[in-house]
Amino acid sequence: MNIVEIMTLGFLSEEPLCGYRLRKKMEQLQGYNRAFSDGTLHSVTSKFVKAGYLGEAFNVVNGRRLREFHLEPAGREKLIEELKSTSGYMLSDITKWAVVMSFLSVIPDVADRNAVLRRRLDLLDSDVRRMYSDGEGPIDNESLTDKYRIAITEIHDAEIAAERAWLVKELGVDE
Repeated sequence: MNIVEIMTLGFLSEEPLCGYRLRKKMEQLQGYNRAFSDGTLHSVTSKFVKAGYLGEAFNVVNGRRLREFHLEPAGREKLIEELKSTSGYMLSDITKWAVVMSFLSVIPDVADRNAVLRRRLDLLDSDVRRMYSDGEGPIDNESLTDKYRIAITEIHDAEIAAERAWLVKELGVDE
């Protein structure tokens, strides 16, 4: 499942929305630099209506006919399963991870939520503090000389430290 699909199910788990409001919520979560086309959203919502994940209703507002979507039980189950099985780029890419984490509260079982958080913590405890170059493997951060790369590394390390501290506290991990 991709980010647009997770956000579609995630935001609709909170409340029924028309396509316009759904797209606006996605843009707010991802930042306005990441625009979502109406065509992309229409494709996802149509696919999910056919799959039984979403229901739709048509309402008239200010003389206009609006198509409003709501999450069906099958859609909630699909979202929960996707979130519970988070791995790969959905876990390691900070933008994708931010979307996953935004909807973790949909998972009803605390142990299942914590398992996802634990996988993220394990990732942060791996070699993610190293910058990578064009397929040449890890660069030793201490050998960097360019002040901008050093700055990126320092900012990245601070973000990782802050997230790691939160995860340790949330999971009650003894250090």
